[in-house]
Amino acid sequence: MSRLDDALALVAVSSVSRDESRLASAVESALAKNGALEVVRIGDNVVARTSNNRAHRVIVAGHLDTVPGDAALAKVVGDRLEGVGACDMKGSLAVMIELATDPVERSVDVTWVFYAREEIVRSESGLLEIAELRPDLLVADVAVLAEPTGGVVEAGCQGTLRLELVLRGQRAHTARPFTGRNALHRLGPVLNTIAAYEPRVVTIDGVTYTEQLQAVLIEGGIAANVVPDEVRCTLNHRVAPDRTLDEAFASVRSLVSGQLEATDELTVVDWAPAAAPALSNERLAKLVQLTGQPARGKVGWTDVATFGERGVPATNFGAGDPLLAHRADEFVTESELDEFARVLKLWLS
Repeated sequence: MSRLDDALALVAVSSVSRDESRLASAVESALAKNGALEVVRIGDNVVARTSNNRAHRVIVAGHLDTVPGDAALAKVVGDRLEGVGACDMKGSLAVMIELATDPVERSVDVTWVFYAREEIVRSESGLLEIAELRPDLLVADVAVLAEPTGGVVEAGCQGTLRLELVLRGQRAHTARPFTGRNALHRLGPVLNTIAAYEPRVVTIDGVTYTEQLQAVLIEGGIAANVVPDEVRCTLNHRVAPDRTLDEAFASVRSLVSGQLEATDELTVVDWAPAAAPALSNERLAKLVQLTGQPARGKVGWTDVATFGERGVPATNFGAGDPLLAHRADEFVTESELDEFARVLKLWLS
């Protein structure tokens, strides 16, 4: 079988977030074929590791879940695999299983982590479940997260900050709006300010990150004949690794402060911290060298930050174009899988 066929077998198994059990069982069975691996199942997470008393241990991790889609539509067309999760990230998972079940001797011990529920709220992450129940399984000198990166090392990750902005007015009859104050209309200048936001660009250890700010959800009004007295707007801010939660919050508040009044509110709803590039780590620097391409900053948040919080230097590196992730026409090519396998195999050796 080709690598595309191996990946197709995974893509054909539906594993939308919170429904990864079947795929976890398939991965567990595949890993059990290598008797040298200790295979541990924790819920819908599967961890396999070698124990050869090497001086160093590395983690290679990938998530089992996908965004919603019809797994029955998965197919190989020419030199590429099409289907939900092909790029993000079952193509890379297939390579991980291939290398994990290869009995070759390596210079490091390897922990292979296949975890659930990455595509939804972070509090449900299978990686956090492993960290809570078996933290020893996530102890390592360095980690690689097989997010799609086009075969390039995408270092660190952005933090993500979700905020709720509440603007208040005064309720009135729409035939007599002058007796009230329309909170929805107050939102207009705020949206204009956010739309005119100039992204902050910062370079850390030679890797560039571009921050973003977007209004993503608006709620307001109670009836078609009532002037609304309150509007809620959710903001999403992507934050470079040099900023803390307090610093990121302060920057957004400063941006919109000219439109805020004493009764208005701006509050933090959710925060996932960023991760620094960590390319000063010798092993991660070697991975960059093996790709033959310069590292770039990861756009978006990934569990590289989770490993960083646990003191494990980590980076993103996987097969597939990250711009195809979550799209209806998602695909990964055979050459992308081959290159990912080549570099990862060399790095582990």
